[in-house]
Amino acid sequence: MLTPDLDTLRLTLHVLAATIWVGGQLTLAALVPTLRRHDREVPRLAGQAFARVAWPAFGVLVVTGIWNVVAVDDISGAYRTTLLVKVAVVALSGVTALAHQHASRPRDLALYGALTGVTALLALALGVLLAG
Repeated sequence: MLTPDLDTLRLTLHVLAATIWVGGQLTLAALVPTLRRHDREVPRLAGQAFARVAWPAFGVLVVTGIWNVVAVDDISGAYRTTLLVKVAVVALSGVTALAHQHASRPRDLALYGALTGVTALLALALGVLLAG
């Protein structure tokens, strides 16, 4: 039997946090039209409830992401370039999520929500690329 170690813990926490941050956004986006039909206020309440788990997950992603980088022996060339792009995309994902959370106009909610979703998915794909 394989023995779990700190690498197992690090990767498990990172994947779990990504599941919450990215998967939660996709799930919430799919539910918003149905929630809106019941009451225009319900999507906002659902978003607030999601934020209570999403922001801690984002924090775990950042911490375990740094831990992931520290665990890599050689950060050079294409890996480094991809890593820098991922860091920028993760930062943009957080900024657009914050903007979405504080937006009030429907156009801004849609724009920042879409940007947050796209950047979260791109960060996920870049993470898979770095792990490969």
